Amino acid sequence: MKQTLLELMRMSRICRMVLATCLGSFILVIFYFQIMRRNQFAADVCCRKGSRNALQELYNPTQSEFSSAAILHQGRRDRVAESCRAHSASSRKRRVLTPGDLKHLVVDEEHELIYCYVPKVACTNWKRVMMVLTGRGKYSDPMEIPSNEAHVPSNLKYLNQYSIAEINHRLKSYLKFLFVREPFERLVSAYRNKFTLKYNSSFHRRFGTKIVRRYRKDATQEALLNGADVKFREFAEYLVDPATQRDGPLNEHWQTVYQLCHPCHIHYDLVGKYETLEEDANYVLRLAGVGESLRFPTYAKSTRTTDSMTAQFFSNISSQQHSQLFQLYKLDFLMFNYSTPSYLRLD
Repeated sequence: MKQTLLELMRMSRICRMVLATCLGSFILVIFYFQIMRRNQFAADVCCRKGSRNALQELYNPTQSEFSSAAILHQGRRDRVAESCRAHSASSRKRRVLTPGDLKHLVVDEEHELIYCYVPKVACTNWKRVMMVLTGRGKYSDPMEIPSNEAHVPSNLKYLNQYSIAEINHRLKSYLKFLFVREPFERLVSAYRNKFTLKYNSSFHRRFGTKIVRRYRKDATQEALLNGADVKFREFAEYLVDPATQRDGPLNEHWQTVYQLCHPCHIHYDLVGKYETLEEDANYVLRLAGVGESLRFPTYAKSTRTTDSMTAQFFSNISSQQHSQLFQLYKLDFLMFNYSTPSYLRLD
């Protein structure tokens, strides 16, 4: 009888252990499926948000309207790469980019875009557009943003504000683009804006006084004090003077695109042109998936610096200055497929 009771107790203990094991397994199975449900939901959200970003749409377009544009921009990328290879083969200078070299690259996290702004190539309007894209609904119409507000650094995020790992990740996975312009038209546009308009007194004091002091004989005291009447000939002489190069990098408004955006170190996926500004800009916005709700601003063309206007300014400088300026901006001409201007007198 005692042996029988012991056997029953042992069987009862085994049953309890089996029951506990089964119950624990049942709880684990339920927990597992709960986790899978949550992960599946997270995966669905991830895929819905980022299944086709701008970079993927550029290189593997799903819309037929993008196909011809993709071919055009592939040609522009190839041109840049070819020019970089030729320049690298002929130059002994090698350098590694630092975070300071990335201060012109504006980052849009939401749409995974990086834009290198080039002054005098519609950069004010592009900054306005980037503020709309990154503003989380704060802005809707780019042209409602005052131009001076568009240039406040804190209104946008720049690539040099990230860690090295974050920089590398964004350079690899975001669509990188810039806009370029015929180099001498951009140069004359910068001169007209910064040295012929009265409201740019800060440029007159910062650069104009230095230029007048260096290159004008018998300058008046007023000109030395205000620097408000710099001639294009004097500006050209300042640009090609070795002393200017020794002073440090050129101001961003007349610095080369090659030095501002470093296209031989950063692989730009899309090179837009000022000459086809609206078409190229709206293509970028369509790739980013916002083309239906946001259009690139249009504005009057009457004040734009043209080829004929540029030729007129260059007619007032020497042949030597023509050659020196062309050497200074030669890489921009080659890299972005701009032909040598017909008005240029090269020694």
